[in-house]
Amino acid sequence: MDWRPRSELPESVRNTLPAFCDGGYLPSEMSMPVVDGGSRGGLFGGTPDADQPLEASGLSARYELDSELFLQGDVRMRQGRFTVTGSEARYDQVGGRVAVDGPLVSRGEAFLLTGEQADYDVNSGRFDINTATFLLHDAEMRGSAGRLSRIAEDQVLISEGSLTTCAPGQNDWSIVASDIHLDQGEGFGTARHVRLQVKDVPVFYWPYASFPIDDRRKTGFLYPSFGTSNAGSGAFLSLPYYLNLAPHYDATLTPQYIHGRGLFNEAEGRYLSRWGESVLQLGYISNDLEYQNEFPGEDGERWALDFTTRAGFGGGWSAYGDYSVVSDDDYLSDLNQTLEIDRATHLQRRGGTRYQDSSQYFEAYLNGYQTITDRIAERNRPYAQLPEVIYGMTTDLGPVEANLESQYTYFYRDNAELTGLDRANGQRLRAIPEVALPMRALWGFARPSVSLDYTRYELEDYDLGSAGFDRSVPVFEWDSGLYFDRQATLFDIPYNQTLEPRLYYAWADADADQEDIPDFDSALRSFSFDQLFRRNRFTGGDRVGDANQLTVALTSRFNDLLTGAERARFSIGQVHYYDDREVTLMGVGADDRSDSPLAGEVLLRPLENLEIRSSGLWDPDTQQTEEGRSQLIFHSENYRYLATLGHTYSRNELEQSDIGAVFPVTDRVSLIGRWVWDSQLDRTVGSLAGIEYNNCCWSVQVVHQNALTDDQELESRVLFQIQLKGLGGSGGSSDRISEAIYGFDERERRRFGGATSGYD
Repeated sequence: MDWRPRSELPESVRNTLPAFCDGGYLPSEMSMPVVDGGSRGGLFGGTPDADQPLEASGLSARYELDSELFLQGDVRMRQGRFTVTGSEARYDQVGGRVAVDGPLVSRGEAFLLTGEQADYDVNSGRFDINTATFLLHDAEMRGSAGRLSRIAEDQVLISEGSLTTCAPGQNDWSIVASDIHLDQGEGFGTARHVRLQVKDVPVFYWPYASFPIDDRRKTGFLYPSFGTSNAGSGAFLSLPYYLNLAPHYDATLTPQYIHGRGLFNEAEGRYLSRWGESVLQLGYISNDLEYQNEFPGEDGERWALDFTTRAGFGGGWSAYGDYSVVSDDDYLSDLNQTLEIDRATHLQRRGGTRYQDSSQYFEAYLNGYQTITDRIAERNRPYAQLPEVIYGMTTDLGPVEANLESQYTYFYRDNAELTGLDRANGQRLRAIPEVALPMRALWGFARPSVSLDYTRYELEDYDLGSAGFDRSVPVFEWDSGLYFDRQATLFDIPYNQTLEPRLYYAWADADADQEDIPDFDSALRSFSFDQLFRRNRFTGGDRVGDANQLTVALTSRFNDLLTGAERARFSIGQVHYYDDREVTLMGVGADDRSDSPLAGEVLLRPLENLEIRSSGLWDPDTQQTEEGRSQLIFHSENYRYLATLGHTYSRNELEQSDIGAVFPVTDRVSLIGRWVWDSQLDRTVGSLAGIEYNNCCWSVQVVHQNALTDDQELESRVLFQIQLKGLGGSGGSSDRISEAIYGFDERERRRFGGATSGYD
């Protein structure tokens, strides 16, 4: 059946074979040429053409005029795209039927068919073969049948059949059915009295099953998911059902039983139009028993909704929408299995439209939130933007560049329980016109600019003065840099090394007293290397920082001249302040030091599959590291080996270390793990440990995961995944591992060539 041990395969095939496979199939080849430019197609060969002559040959022949042709020895027959070989053949010219005795072989593009005896109708193209075996090269799927009948080019009937993707002689699993109907025209098959066998022992039975045979979607059950947890959802079992309602819309229903809670249902609907895609996801449980026990008096009815839509109208116009809502604050941690809502403190609802071309952009949207934690005070809850309108443009006026950034927003939040400045709602208009003189050369650049940061407020429920006022801040900036390079050799590899000094000066004459302005959307930026080249230390539009500062920075790069890859980058910089910073937000943001901490970044790519990143802040005044983040990412060329190392530090606030790896113990067994340790808490805050077994036709993963909840408790989960090559898998461990270990999703894609369940 074209299967060969690894050592006997061509090198081109052997190089693509996973390490856990002992062998593979030879590439499919046609044993007989295609005549008249005919294409190969259909299941197990093309449809014979009654208008085409029947060509036959053998070592010996006996012919009865206008009656019968008998061939014996190395018989070869062809009619159009249909070919078959055997030991003997008898052709009845009157009835138009051919009987072929085996061992017979019919080989075509991406298939191989063998059998003991076959009957072929020259006129209708029907082909019946007894005691058949078949191989589909593309799917690497083989099977057998007591009787196989091709009743049309795209339809095959199989009686007492079985199929598997395991190597010949290794039936680790197989699907066995009394009757199988394959319909290539519709893209699916049906089977009756279906059994899943493991080592020839039946383990599951379905009286009827429908399944895809290509990448087209098909209504039917997907593979179940199961797992367990000591908190939140507990043990659960789900059985998704996919509905292929139309080519442009579908749905998935996922009933699941959760131990201690009851029957929980999730549903997803997708709609595709010529403009874009929309997705609606719902979750519902009518009577959550665990929730009722935890919160006496609650009825136990819980639900969630998540809706997203994206549309492109052409001509630079697009639109989008996102809306999420849950019935209670604990829904996501207790119940969420498939809804694409992250565990967060706020759920966003946003919808709007955009326009963009080469010189301008426009966006208008409505934006709101649902806060899903009681730990956030009313005064710290975000404002809704009802609406926000943004417009920006740039144009060249000879050597001068003119730019405009503008924003109009109406901010609103419920202020019934708020007092003072926190009660304020209202309108804000902000516009920043700028005139710049950009100058560029091969050896450097300079960009002086002047701008005016203007803001206008019209407020409601504001009692600190006039409800309408404005703020104007003149701004001057000069950004400049030089570029030097030289060529050098390291380990016989030619490199181009650059030296890129950069100076950035910023001056902003902002009023120090801005505390009477509400805080609608502002925050103090975290200082980092990127912040060296921003003149405003605040985000949002309610605070404009005063500035009189000069940034001095230096970057050096090492570029591989053979591949063009950036092998290393080193950057360091510091801000020198000429005036004290006086503008504050909620009491923070002011400072009188004359120099910032040193900010640096390092990127190393010594190998194509190894990357090391590090960034940090070091204070020369205190001789201490303020912040740091380092990460090492490694993967082998085939992604069998994965490793990540990380360390995050913020002085007096946070220090965490993490390590993750996928390590093959043998060609078939791999260990999976990740561990996160918090030095401040002196405890583990997350871990993942598992084992994976692969062979060439199935795999299994068992993973135990711990994660720190909002209540500072470790939640434990045990997750499983079983995957049968060519038929997809059950369980849900891979998604969790992909979130924890960089590169694992790519490893999964390569493991079985991206095989899925077929219900995409």
